Amino acid sequence: MRALRVLALLIVGLLGGAYAHWADLAAAEVAVGEREVQVVLTFPTGLVGEMDADGDGRLSAGEVERNREALTRFLEQKITLESGGERGRLEVAPAQAARPLTSLSPNAKTHTTLRLTYRWERPVEALRIEYGLFLPGVSTSSCVATILRGGEVQDVVFRPDHRVFRLGGGAEAAPQTFQSFLKLGLEHILTGYDHLLFVLSLLMLGGGLAYLLKVVTAFTAAHSITLSLAALGLVSLPPRLVESGIALTIAYVAAENLFRKDLGALTRTRWALTFAFGLVHGLGFAGVLEEIGLPRQNLALSLLGFNLGVELGQLAVVLPAFLLLQALRRWPWEAGLRRTVSAGAAAAGLVWFVQRAFLGA
Repeated sequence: MRALRVLALLIVGLLGGAYAHWADLAAAEVAVGEREVQVVLTFPTGLVGEMDADGDGRLSAGEVERNREALTRFLEQKITLESGGERGRLEVAPAQAARPLTSLSPNAKTHTTLRLTYRWERPVEALRIEYGLFLPGVSTSSCVATILRGGEVQDVVFRPDHRVFRLGGGAEAAPQTFQSFLKLGLEHILTGYDHLLFVLSLLMLGGGLAYLLKVVTAFTAAHSITLSLAALGLVSLPPRLVESGIALTIAYVAAENLFRKDLGALTRTRWALTFAFGLVHGLGFAGVLEEIGLPRQNLALSLLGFNLGVELGQLAVVLPAFLLLQALRRWPWEAGLRRTVSAGAAAAGLVWFVQRAFLGA
């Protein structure tokens, strides 16, 4: 009974965190002019929740106007732009005056878009941007920014451990872009509890090393294909359909672990099913890049870095779990443990499916 209670708590925890893929993300487009810098910023409304009087999850034009002074002071503390060592004077405009930056449609009730204008008396030079608009205590908070100056485009990901950017050449920005998207992919898979639960459900079948290599290779190849195609705009499906499909893949694989009798044969053929389901998960991975906007410059590096980060995070979970299961094989309760985890995964998958498909969660 204690094991079942622990399992139930685990499922509840997973259900509560499965929808946090985009909640901590922000996006910005920074256009550098002669004496001013225009920033179109989309950020979590929770950072200024006390200004959201109607509680609809985003600041309206009226709410921005009523709180303009407080909002300006707050943003001056969190985001600073300096030209030649001089801070720019900030003006804040409501979302209706700003061009929408990203396709944050699933987060329409959680994010606000503003236009920020920074001005100087002299021409902009040696631009330094310091970004600190992060959710408190959330290490995965980040802001993907595209910086435009004339015909030059640079991309940067601001994070709690990387807050400062100095405007430079594209060649200098390439390694930084790769590293930023590598971290973004790594943290996305490590906080993407539905993806991790799918991979762990594959392991609960109890196969050996050959089985592990086949299913991991199939999953990696499949989600890499659809991640790339979707991120490049060649494939697109409604997020609600994709997220519901991911939930069903978890429930199906876990149910197979419980009810299929020919488990030996299943270990030899499951790679094909894993490949098919991996195509769906790749569309889910691509959702993050679609929401924040894949950088136009260093496009290949950004995509490669994100994909590699996903793979590294996946291996960081799969390998220890596999080794642990192999070590537990000598114990008589090992099969029962695998069945219990599979049952919990099936239940979580079904609940997620109902929430995503019918409740819009």
